[in-house]
Amino acid sequence: MSGMTFIATGDAFITRHIPEGGYEGYDELCRCIRQNDVKFTNLEMTFHDQEGAPAAVSGGTWAMADPEILDDIKKMGFNIFNTANNHSCDYSHGGVLATVRHLKERGMVFSGTGKNLQDASRPCYLETQKGRVALISVCSTFDLSAMAGGQSGDLPGRPGLNPLRFTTRYHVDKPHYDMVKELAEITKINASRENSVKNGYASPFEPGIMPLGKSLFVLDESCWVESIPEEGDARRITNEIKEAVKQADVVLVSLHAHESDLGETSIPARFIETFSRACIDAGANVVIGHGPHEVRGIELYHKGVIFYSLGNFIFETETVGLQPYDAYVNKKMAADTRVGAYMDARSKNGTAGYGVLPEIWNSVMAAWTMEDGAITQVRLYPVELFMDQKRTKKGVPRMAADGKILEHLNGLSKPYHTRVRIENGVGIIDLI
Repeated sequence: MSGMTFIATGDAFITRHIPEGGYEGYDELCRCIRQNDVKFTNLEMTFHDQEGAPAAVSGGTWAMADPEILDDIKKMGFNIFNTANNHSCDYSHGGVLATVRHLKERGMVFSGTGKNLQDASRPCYLETQKGRVALISVCSTFDLSAMAGGQSGDLPGRPGLNPLRFTTRYHVDKPHYDMVKELAEITKINASRENSVKNGYASPFEPGIMPLGKSLFVLDESCWVESIPEEGDARRITNEIKEAVKQADVVLVSLHAHESDLGETSIPARFIETFSRACIDAGANVVIGHGPHEVRGIELYHKGVIFYSLGNFIFETETVGLQPYDAYVNKKMAADTRVGAYMDARSKNGTAGYGVLPEIWNSVMAAWTMEDGAITQVRLYPVELFMDQKRTKKGVPRMAADGKILEHLNGLSKPYHTRVRIENGVGIIDLI
């Protein structure tokens, strides 16, 4: 496995066909992608022709695209894909299974969703001339209805995504702990649980722990937020990684996670760091993070690399073709509203939301080289997404000449003791 090359991008929320002949910057972008052996992207869509019913909740926008757009993605050069994200079940189980079918019809190698939990959890394998690559795909940001269910001896499993659940506990000092207790007493928010404890159906609260509805507060000397991966999910996923290590030359993990820490969206929640390091400890070479729609720092952990988020790659949220009744009613709009008017209202005519956040519209493609099973160098190619264009042009990627995103990424990586040096507009991290 000498000189095996990889490139990975973040979220591909693609709703429009790529024009015949491409667009300004398209050829340069594709050359950068195609020159590698392994080319990854996160498919942040369902791909079908209304083959699933809209779910009661969505990942933000009910995401559905023409299945033939998958052919456009393939033409860009990508050959391995994640399908586990907060939009996987926007069109319920039918949308999951239809997307899987359209991917398989095109021979696309993917992981993260399936007909049951076992199917969604297992790795996919990409055969290349230089070695075999495994990908395990996981999502932590989802409604519980999107979680795949396991097979039993009596009943089939439930279609959905490969889940990583987590627990959050809010550590507070005594004055704030007493405030939580007082608020719980005033609102009676814990009354149902307290009655269950009284009647013997539930265990008493642990000393020093005060629920406030579904939130747990812990008496501590200082105030901080703790988040922990759910043990069963983490064990299931790391077991899949250990199996993949036996069956492949390189193991990649894709993690779709929006959760942040300290109120800063560019800082991952603690459980994301804990889980990502556990993946490397289990034998993964690289963890590819995406989800928050902006870049996050990079960590060199043991002999592996963790990209906490690569940001957006394609971001065409405003030109999705259809939205369901729920979308319009949730915005207190008439059920016969059209998509364009809905998007105008949601963005307040382009003055609010993602459209006004510069960090959303700049990202990186991460490439790396492996020699004899070891990562030798990471290269970061900045990308911009036409944020200053009208809706019909916005969200389309091209290589960026401005190095500000690399400087920003270097700053986000410093807490992990990772240094990104910039040469000729490319970020470089040397591992050897």
